[in-house]
Amino acid sequence: MSAVRIRQNGSVGHVTLTRPKAMNALTHGMALLIEKALDDWAFDPSIEYVLIDAEGERAFCAGGDLLSLYQAGQAGDFACAADFWRDEYRLNHKIATYPKPYVALMHGVVMGGGVGISAHGSHRIVTDNTMIAMPECSVGLIPDVGGSLILANAPGHVGTYLGLTGERMGPGDAIFAGFADTYVPLDKWLDLSNALSRGAGLETIADYAAGLPEGNLPERQSQIDEAFDCESPIDAITALEQLNEDWSVKAASKIRSASPLCVAAAWNTILAARQNDHLADALQAEFRFTSRGLEHGDFLEGIRAAVIDKDRSPKWAHATLSDVPAGHLALMAEHAEGGDVTFETTGEDV
Repeated sequence: MSAVRIRQNGSVGHVTLTRPKAMNALTHGMALLIEKALDDWAFDPSIEYVLIDAEGERAFCAGGDLLSLYQAGQAGDFACAADFWRDEYRLNHKIATYPKPYVALMHGVVMGGGVGISAHGSHRIVTDNTMIAMPECSVGLIPDVGGSLILANAPGHVGTYLGLTGERMGPGDAIFAGFADTYVPLDKWLDLSNALSRGAGLETIADYAAGLPEGNLPERQSQIDEAFDCESPIDAITALEQLNEDWSVKAASKIRSASPLCVAAAWNTILAARQNDHLADALQAEFRFTSRGLEHGDFLEGIRAAVIDKDRSPKWAHATLSDVPAGHLALMAEHAEGGDVTFETTGEDV
């Protein structure tokens, strides 16, 4: 049975992730199937909009399939992971440039690869149990799937804070930070889902939407902006600790415990995305790092500690941010071995 169900319901192109026991983690094959469906529907006059959702209550999509990437890396097959990311990022860009409305129902956990197939859509809907995060630095990677650009466009320095800490966002914070647009209460979620899947029309979303729930980020933004208005992540950690708030001390600890190489690189990629507001460029910069993550980075160790052995005690390549050599950062930013990503668009470039 396929891990993604694709069908046409009247005027709706409907994609459903069907790996609930794996929290709908995205595999390479799933990404390719979704892309093919989008290509088939892009200029089909019978399709009004695309709807993507997922089975199970726990997650829309908790990210990429880390186990398969780990197994490939352990076998020395680094090209396998690079091929996955190359195709995944092409899909992310295609979603962002899609010529028809792309509606994502983002319930439960939405992380990493799940962000890539939802947060670039035209209509991004969250509910009470939605939890969105970009925790890549904690597993030896950097915020990717175009996440560096979403983070760069968040208010003030909130995006850099989220990218380095991996902090989890509820529906209010997700909308505030630019990862979603609309909140629908959980008791109306199934009704909205059924209506959209029947082709009720996008105006139906407003009938179910409610006011923005409270979050933590708006009231903390001024302090976050002050802490991250600095030259380096080392300075940001110091500033967070000096704030001496419970949340800021925890945030500093999260950054310290993440891969120093990834924190330094994430800082650079988010900064670059702030200066160059183009998704293709952000994805390209991310790919140059992630395509080397297994062989030259901390990704294998990060997955081992978080997913395989679950000891939560990774032994990173560099002990602290101060130990990260400029040469290692430069290596991770070079043109990708085997070629960069080639983007195919079906709409306007972004």
